[in-house]
Amino acid sequence: QVQLVESGGGLVQAGGSLRLSCAASGRIFGSYGMGWFRQAPGKEREFVATISWSGGHTRYGDSVEGRFTISRDNAKNAIYLQLNTLRPDDTAVYYCAATSRPYGASIGSDYDYWGQGTQVTVSS
Repeated sequence: QVQLVESGGGLVQAGGSLRLSCAASGRIFGSYGMGWFRQAPGKEREFVATISWSGGHTRYGDSVEGRFTISRDNAKNAIYLQLNTLRPDDTAVYYCAATSRPYGASIGSDYDYWGQGTQVTVSS
């Protein structure tokens, strides 16, 4: 069992930055691929980024490539999402998720565990 708790969301102006954190519990964290997804009101859940169990492989959604960076610290059982050059259309609830696929995944149904989410609001 893996439990995930996100933090770091908030209100920021366009062009600003935020850093999201996801704290994980469970001994198997280090063997799991991890990911971030987001969902805006009235829209479908969107893939943001994923990272392999070791942190050596990452992938990003097209809309965030070059602006967001995913990382992990297995010693701290945590993953992070650095959000730079934020835009109003980045406004959403951001979710952390864990998958038994060691190299991560871009499809939500491939994930086994989800956090409760943290709100990010970007004002224009």
